[in-house]
Amino acid sequence: MASASSTYQRRYDVFLSFKGEDTRNNFTAHLYQALCQKGINTFIDDHKLERGQVISPELFAAVENSLFSVVVLSQNYASSRWCLDELVKIVECMKSRGQRVLPIFYNVDPSDVRRQSGIFGEPLAKHDQESLENMGRVQSWKDALTQVANLSGLWKTTLAKAVYNKIRSQFEMCSFFENIGEDLAKKGLIRLQQKFLSQLLEEPNLNMKVLTSIKERLCSKKVLAVLDNVNDPLILKSLVGNQDWFGRGSRIIVTTRDKRLLASHGVINIYEARGFSDEEAFDFLRHYSLKHELSINDFMELSSEVLDYAQGLPLALEVLGSFFFSMTREEWRNQLNKLKCTPNLKIQEVLAISYDGLDDKEKNIFLDIACFFEWEDKDYVIEILDGCGFFSLNGIRALLDKSLITIYSNKLMMHDLIQEMGREIVRRQSLQEPGERSRLWFHEDIYDALKRNTASEKIEGIFLNLSHLEETLDFTAQAFSRMSKLRLLKVYNSEDTSRNFKDTSNKEKCRVNFSKDFKLCYDCLSCLYLHGYSVKSLPSDFNPKKLVELSMPYSHIQQLWKGIKVLEKLKFIDLSHSKYLIETPDFFGVTNLRRLVLEGCVSLRKVHSSLGDLNNFSFLNLKNCKMLKSLPSSTCDLKSLETLILSGCSKFKEFPENFGSLEMLKELYADEIALTLNLSGNGFVTLPSTISLLSNLWLLVLENCKRLQELPVLPSNLIELDAQNCTSLKDFSSELLKSPLPNWDLQKRKLKNYHAYGNFPALNAFIPGSRIPDCIGYQCSGSEVKAELPPNWFNSNFLAFVLCFVSFPLFDCIRFEAHTSFHCTSSDNSPSFDISTRDLMYITTKLESDHLCLFGVPLSMIIHCSQITHIEVSFELMSWDGDPIEIKRCGFGLVYKNNEDENHSNL
Repeated sequence: MASASSTYQRRYDVFLSFKGEDTRNNFTAHLYQALCQKGINTFIDDHKLERGQVISPELFAAVENSLFSVVVLSQNYASSRWCLDELVKIVECMKSRGQRVLPIFYNVDPSDVRRQSGIFGEPLAKHDQESLENMGRVQSWKDALTQVANLSGLWKTTLAKAVYNKIRSQFEMCSFFENIGEDLAKKGLIRLQQKFLSQLLEEPNLNMKVLTSIKERLCSKKVLAVLDNVNDPLILKSLVGNQDWFGRGSRIIVTTRDKRLLASHGVINIYEARGFSDEEAFDFLRHYSLKHELSINDFMELSSEVLDYAQGLPLALEVLGSFFFSMTREEWRNQLNKLKCTPNLKIQEVLAISYDGLDDKEKNIFLDIACFFEWEDKDYVIEILDGCGFFSLNGIRALLDKSLITIYSNKLMMHDLIQEMGREIVRRQSLQEPGERSRLWFHEDIYDALKRNTASEKIEGIFLNLSHLEETLDFTAQAFSRMSKLRLLKVYNSEDTSRNFKDTSNKEKCRVNFSKDFKLCYDCLSCLYLHGYSVKSLPSDFNPKKLVELSMPYSHIQQLWKGIKVLEKLKFIDLSHSKYLIETPDFFGVTNLRRLVLEGCVSLRKVHSSLGDLNNFSFLNLKNCKMLKSLPSSTCDLKSLETLILSGCSKFKEFPENFGSLEMLKELYADEIALTLNLSGNGFVTLPSTISLLSNLWLLVLENCKRLQELPVLPSNLIELDAQNCTSLKDFSSELLKSPLPNWDLQKRKLKNYHAYGNFPALNAFIPGSRIPDCIGYQCSGSEVKAELPPNWFNSNFLAFVLCFVSFPLFDCIRFEAHTSFHCTSSDNSPSFDISTRDLMYITTKLESDHLCLFGVPLSMIIHCSQITHIEVSFELMSWDGDPIEIKRCGFGLVYKNNEDENHSNL
């Protein structure tokens, strides 16, 4: 740390503050020597203060009489009360005298200094405990440490300027050309080239009339040039051309709002500047608070409001920081309230520069996102805006390149201030009359325009959130009569809209009254979303050629339209919870439909057969359509169908016969339906994993699915799995049996007539394979296996016995009958008993390879289970004529929950 000397009255350039034992003989010594060599008059201590001494007034005078203070924050700095007192004085001079302070973090983490944690927290806690007199001082020390730590990084200019200043000494010629876009607009290209070359050559009177090319003058020179705020590709083409314009080792740095400019010119390395994190933004604001006397409570409250508004945008933090912190409490409270209604013009003007560089279609896309589509799925928005003719894929790329939007999890996102800028552009189209603006999203503006019939032909989009309405609003033909350019109309409840369509909420309340004669101008309409549409059908002249989405959840629709409507661009239909809908319309003219949502249409009885003609159709939601009994057979022609939801269709009986031809099906939801599923002859490689959710599926047939490679977890109530000739199927995992076994008794009661006689197993599985899984512990060649069970084999985790055998390939059409005798001997001479299973399988096709048959015998079918010590199992197969069929190998195993009993040869 510094100490006094006889020269205190001199004015120093730099005051060095440091902890002697940490850095006196290394870093600080080298720093002091370097400063002196540069002619910088630097104060440094040349004596140590002894313990118990106080800092003299002369030392404080040295701090006061210095232009700069350099604080070397090392590991033991906070352990010295004298260093900390010195630091408090330095901060005081920074506030009162404008002294510049530069912190140096020597082998310490700045966050530890800022938060007084780690090696900076322990000594301060010790100081606090040493004596009562330190209590007030400790808090002042903490405040000083925080404020100095927050100065790190605040004395930098822009990132480009910082890089430029750091490396410029390595180059022969240097130029930092600020706001170059403005110079091009004001002075033209020739003057721009002249200024650029003048800066590099340091020739202020350069005569452009005799000027040779930039390439000729600079191709042998090592050049550093920074072109700031480039907004026109002509600038790059005329000033920096190609790499051969400059000598070896040259560096050209370009800053721009438009990434496309860089890509089009072949710029290799691109760095995207990010916004401040909350912590960085908070530290940035502390810089402004140091210049003004604010209580800690006022600072925290004001900072919280500013951070919430700025959302990490450095420009906004700079503008608002310098603006607010000079005000009184009452003034900044008033300004904050104003800011919520009226954006700050300085911020808006800067942000609008990127918007001004867009073409007309890109501007429309930007305004639509700002007003309507933030947080919407990018692909969905592209579909809707393409319907408006905006070429939105390229347009969204342009907005990304100009950093006007971002994409997260495929959702379009926009900084709050950029969204506010976009909405302000629309608001300024007509400050006093909302009906004269292009877009309406604020419920009071919409209410005003429709209630007073002032909506004009300028309106292109209306998004009305019903949750904000307090009074019922009438939608009449008259109110919409002049909206000839209407592209987007959405009346929605923010609590029940979802783009995934897999589930919708149960919201029927609607504060909009649709008149019976309600109609629109359909010429430009791309999106029509009317929550609670109260008319029984659409108007007879409904024919919007550009319509992409038609959504009417909770409507009173009974029949959407009669006959055929040619709507070739229509891709999404949502009639969910339309409880009066009886049948779907004819889809013949809706050739590009992809999604149909009919969830909760409790009166729906018929799906039109034309659905099967839709080549691009991928999603069908029929959840809780309780009157629906079947799907048309044409459903099996939907080659693009990926998701089918039938959950809760309690009267649904069976899938169409060729249901297995749905080769693209990935998700199938059909819980609460008792059904069989025949997917024979299919070409799929895997089954949808959601098949395990079909809790009432009892029969799954996969015959001749020759490309099928693996099975998912089986449904919990499955009784029979037939996978004959699934020749690509990998080794069967006995884990697949565990899901059905615990629910066997329940399923047996549901299917009383599954077998008319005899006992039958919990699960039949018939699959290709010549090897019994190793986890089936008792195996033998031939048709019989005997085994003595280990002691204590039976416990509460036991589920069932699994029996299995392997048959040889068979090339004749035969009937399999399996008779198994399950003979058990108890330890206390209680009667043995047999369990027989008959008519296990009916095989009516040629078996091309060995096949493995497995079936489970659950605990509920076995008496005296805990007393069993020996088991004998035999199998017998017969042809249609009763002739015996040879069995290659057989075995049995014990199934336990969670593989907890490995010593018992469990599965």
